[in-house]
Amino acid sequence: MNEGPLRERLIDVGVEMVTAEGTAALGLREIARRAGVSHGAPRRYFPTHQALLSAIARRGFADLGARFTVAGAGEASPRERVRALATAYVAYALEQRGMFELMFRHDLLDSTGQEGSDGPRLRESTRPLFAMLVGLVSRCGAADPEVTAAALWANLHGVAQLWGAGSLPLALGDSADGPDRGAYVARLVGAALDAHLGADPS
Repeated sequence: MNEGPLRERLIDVGVEMVTAEGTAALGLREIARRAGVSHGAPRRYFPTHQALLSAIARRGFADLGARFTVAGAGEASPRERVRALATAYVAYALEQRGMFELMFRHDLLDSTGQEGSDGPRLRESTRPLFAMLVGLVSRCGAADPEVTAAALWANLHGVAQLWGAGSLPLALGDSADGPDRGAYVARLVGAALDAHLGADPS
């Protein structure tokens, strides 16, 4: 097996593990075992455990970026594109809780332990997505698009984390995390947009 496929296989196995079992499962030895290689083999491609975790998390950002592209494609106005991206962001967080947690781990975003690894730093994976949001927020007429986009992102991230932890469904009532979850999430996204972009003029 040449190096390219084995490197990708290690990442593939990590993605499968974090999706099915969460971040706690992502031990270096266990990833190697499930990939069918010796426990030292990953070091040939990833100098540290964090470098491998960052490569796995980059897959998450690529997936999220693809979802953003699809979500915003059919929307005409900048505000509706922001709404579509915001909804896709929260939905991804709730569907892919393990990957979402990994993607936003501070030690990985801060690039600690990634020295010598190939590919961009993990934090670079967030910038195109944030730039997309800033551009759309600017087209919505925000006076300070970067700060407004950052505040909106923080609001949506908080919604995702509090919902995933069960706090928001508890506050909103028993039906919130049942069949009506999508409607509640849509209302929360709408409230976040109104708070940061102003009331929808339409």
